[in-house]
This record gives sequence, structure tokens and C-alpha cells, in this order.
Amino acid sequence: MPRKLGILRFNMSKLTVAVIFGSRSTEHDISIVTAIASVIKPLELSGKYNVVPVYIDKQGKWYSDPLLSDINLYSSGNIEAFLSKLKPLAIRMDGKLELVLKRKKVITIDVAFPATHGTHGEDGELMGLLEMAGVAYVGCPMPAAALAMDKALAKTLAAAEGIPTSKFEWFYARDFAADQEAVLSKLADLKYPLFVKPVHLGSSIAISRVENSKALVQAIEVAAHYDDKVLVEEAVNNLIEVTVPIIGNHHPRAALVEQPLLKNSNLFDFETKYLSGGKKGKGGKSGAQGYSKLPADLPPKLYKQAEETALKVYKTLGCAGTARVDLLIDSQTNQVYFNEVNPLPGSLYAHNWRQAGVSNVGLVEELVDLALEREQESKKLTTAFSSNYLKQY
Repeated sequence: MPRKLGILRFNMSKLTVAVIFGSRSTEHDISIVTAIASVIKPLELSGKYNVVPVYIDKQGKWYSDPLLSDINLYSSGNIEAFLSKLKPLAIRMDGKLELVLKRKKVITIDVAFPATHGTHGEDGELMGLLEMAGVAYVGCPMPAAALAMDKALAKTLAAAEGIPTSKFEWFYARDFAADQEAVLSKLADLKYPLFVKPVHLGSSIAISRVENSKALVQAIEVAAHYDDKVLVEEAVNNLIEVTVPIIGNHHPRAALVEQPLLKNSNLFDFETKYLSGGKKGKGGKSGAQGYSKLPADLPPKLYKQAEETALKVYKTLGCAGTARVDLLIDSQTNQVYFNEVNPLPGSLYAHNWRQAGVSNVGLVEELVDLALEREQESKKLTTAFSSNYLKQY
């Protein structure tokens, strides 16, 4: 007879929440910090949940162990040695999500809390798996996540719904490699300066601001090294960049409109976001991603316009749970442009929500509740259909 799997016992009065992080992504390390500092610790502090860390390594293997929630394991460089002593877990899906650990112990998951950034996670791939498993999960549903992580599709849909965007073009990297002149001809109507971006990446990785055609070619080559699609768009004059964290399902609400404090490059790049050491500038508040004006220093009417535009984008793309909408403002014309959506804000933008009156613990609790609400609604939908179709064969 086959050996029966053992059930790992937790406090049965609590929901079991699996926090999933890491993955095969250029934003792997950012994901670890988001998961441990902004998700796992607040969930544990709430006292309401059995919290299970689920780490996906850079090769795509899944692991779970209580020690994986210790940031020192990663910062010390000992993670590979630690994982070598663990057996990768297996996933069982039969109407629920179960994690099968070493010695055939099983953890049944009530709620999955994705904390993955970038490809193979935030882009909808992980959400698709969780949908198939039939488990409640935090954050945007799969279609919205996939749309949000494709900057070209997100801008195209937003523009079709009357949401202003700066003028842009996109193309496949393979087409640029095959016929560079044809692609450059397609971009000829765009006015410099331009921004060149990999379509699917986050954290401002491989984004370039260019002033001429020679620099444009170099920037495209860099972006194409990271992604199969490239976006080229006109820069916004007299730029004020703002970002708006949002939570909610059918009735989303915004936190504070936040204004990143940019360096002379006018580019909110990876270094500015993550490697600036959290140093405060004059009038700035230090957050998990550098420092900023919080709330943004905008006239009341323009502030409200930014907030309303962000909420419209959130609803248009079908976001739920949480997301962050980035906007560009021309300070002379007061025109607000949609830039992009991040379906899993780094650190959950907890520093912003705290300023808006929502604690770190309150934020993760609400996100879990929103996940359960959406799962209950999905159960009301009919997903099977009876027919006589097969009888004809």
C-alpha cells in the first residue's frame, strides 16, 4: 500500500497563509526583502495566521522552512548552502493548494500571498497556477497582472479608454535584430528625448533616457538583452513623476499621491529606488525605496486629478487587491499622463499607507480579507457546462 502523507498541524483556528517569494527574476532580491519585511513579519505580528514562507530559488525550485523568513540567511550569502540540505517541496492541486514537504508532510494553504516581483511571478504566471489550484490569493488576478506587466498592452488599453499617455511605439526585439532600419523608421515620428524600456521588467531595470539616434540604438540593444519586447516613448516636459498605491476590489481607494525625489537624470532608476541608502532630502520622507515628498507637493485640483486618473487605470486594467499606478505630470500644462502599473508594489508601499493611516499589520490583514472576498465571489460563477457534444464520437 502507498504510504499516507502526514498532515503538518498548525493552530487550526487560524488561516494558513503561504508567502511566496524569490523566483527566476531580475528582481529576485527585491522580492526577498518585500516578503520578509513587509509581508511575513506583519502577518506574524497580527497573531491571526499560520505563516508559511515559500521561497523559489533562481533556478525555479520551491522550498519551505521556517528559517527562510530570516533575512540574515540571504544577506550572509549562506542561502545556497542552506538549500542544499533541504528537499524541494512538491505542489499538489486537487481543488486546494497543498505543499508536500520532506518526510511527506503536507501543509494545506488557505491563502497564498505572492511577494514575487517581475517575471515568472508578478507577471501573472504565479496567479495562473493559484487560479488552477483554486486557492485564494492576494493581489491582482491573472489577466490584470499580465496586462500591467506588459507596459505596451497597458498603455494601448489605457489610451483606448481615453486615459492620456505620452506618445509611444513598441516592437519585438527579434524584429529589431532582423531589420534595424525598419524599426528605427517606425520610431522616426517620436520626438527626443525618449525613454527606452524593456516591456515586462520592473524596478526600472534597463530603462534608458536618450537624446539622439545613436544613443537610441544602444538603449534598444540593452533593453532587448532583458526582454523580447521593447517600448520607446516620448519624455514628458516639465516633469513631475508621482506614484499612487491603491487597494481594493470593487471599491478601490488610493493611499497618498507620492512624489519621488529624482536625481539630475530625471530617471527614477534602480539605484534611486533601492541603493540610495534611504537618505532624506529636504522636505522628503524616507521610505523603502529611497525618499520622496509624501504627499506630493501639487495644487489641490491637480492632486485630485492624479488620484482619479490612477483609480481609473486600476479599474480599467481589472486590478484587485493591490497595485501601484505611476503617473507623469507636465507641470506647465497640468496634464496627467499614465506611465505604468506595478501589480505588486515593492514593500507594498507600506511607508505610504502608514502615512495614510494604515499600519503595516492592518495593510496585510486587509489584503488577505480582499483575497478571501474575491475567492468567494469566484465560487459563485459557473465554470462547467453539460452538453451532448461527445456523444457524436
